[in-house]
Amino acid sequence: MISTNQFKVGMTIRYEGDIYRIAEYQHVKPGKGGAFVRTKLRNIVTGSLIEKTFRPEQKFDQLRTENRPMTYLYEEPDQVVFMDAETYEQLALSKSSLEGRLDLMTVNMPVDVVYIDGEPFDVELPTFVDLRVTDTAAGVRGDTVSGGSKEAVLETGAKVQVPLFVEPGDVVRIDTRTREYVTRA
Repeated sequence: MISTNQFKVGMTIRYEGDIYRIAEYQHVKPGKGGAFVRTKLRNIVTGSLIEKTFRPEQKFDQLRTENRPMTYLYEEPDQVVFMDAETYEQLALSKSSLEGRLDLMTVNMPVDVVYIDGEPFDVELPTFVDLRVTDTAAGVRGDTVSGGSKEAVLETGAKVQVPLFVEPGDVVRIDTRTREYVTRA
C-alpha cells in the first residue's frame, strides 16, 4: 500500500478496481483547508485519461510492472505466440488483447511484453516499424506537388494513409502510436 505522498509519474496503481498509470500529479497546499493531490491517471486497459483529486491519507495498491524483451514468433487462430529473448520460453497471448496492434507486427519483430504483478498483460511495439506497401492506387503525375494522401495496404494487412508518391513495393516507416506514415525507409 502506498499513500499519495509516494506518487511518481509512471507508477501503476489499482483504483476502484481498475489499473491506472500515473501520468501527472501535483501536491497542492491551499492557504485554507487541508492539502490534496491532483492527478491525471491513464487507464491501462482502455487508454482513457481521467483527472482525480485525492486526500493525502488515501492509500492505494501499488502494482509491480516489468517489461521483458520478447520476439513475435507466429499467430494461431485465437492467440499470438512470443518468445522470451533470454530464456527462450514461449508465451501465448490472446488476439483480443492485441487488437489494433497485431496488424503492425511482423514475424521476428522485437517487442516488450508488459507484466503486471508477474502476469503478462500487454505488448508494447517499437515506436516505428518499417513495412512494405503491397497495394495502393497509382498516383497521377503532377498531383504530388499539391500534397494529399491515399490509402495503402501494407504487408501485414494494415491500411494507412500515405502520400501520393508512394508506390507498391516501397518500404514506409509507420509510427505505431498514431498509425501514421512518417517517411519512406
